[in-house]
Amino acid sequence: MNARIRKIVTVVEETLIEGGKAVAPATRKAAAIAVIENPFAGTFVEDLEPLITIGEELGKLLAERAVAALGISGDAVQSYGKAACVGAEGELEHAAAILHPKLGAPFRKVLGKGAALVPSSKKRGGPGTPFDVPLGHKDAAYVRSHFDGMEVRINDAPRDSEIVVALVVTDSGRPHPRVGGLTTAEIKGEDGLR
Repeated sequence: MNARIRKIVTVVEETLIEGGKAVAPATRKAAAIAVIENPFAGTFVEDLEPLITIGEELGKLLAERAVAALGISGDAVQSYGKAACVGAEGELEHAAAILHPKLGAPFRKVLGKGAALVPSSKKRGGPGTPFDVPLGHKDAAYVRSHFDGMEVRINDAPRDSEIVVALVVTDSGRPHPRVGGLTTAEIKGEDGLR
């Protein structure tokens, strides 16, 4: 492992009641979050390949942990997302290097598919900064019932020279969706859109 990981946190959120109405079965989201050392904190470098490699490693590690936290198989995951928060000495481009070039392939491999783009966000902040992981259906971006997000935060991270990386998976869409659009039963899963 190229990443110097200080800690890994796994969180499962279950929604049992929404709008005063029971949610059955409960909707569940799992976040697997790694706090890693930023090897380029405080230094501008052109070649971010080491962070790209770290992204590839974290794509597999965090996806496996998030899926395991839900207790389902990877192919039963319905939506996904990724995000990173860099400390004060880092750049947003450091987060991009982790999240974009190579993280997606191992993430999708754990899930068995994933035709749609993985929604993402990047942020800079200090210890305890909350950040949102945007979510969308893993195989069809137009499934509105799965437009969602999960807020994550680690009380002591990121420190100035760290990056917090989070992957989120779900076993369902939002509770009680009623804004129309493509349904999960209508998904073809061929182009990542429908």
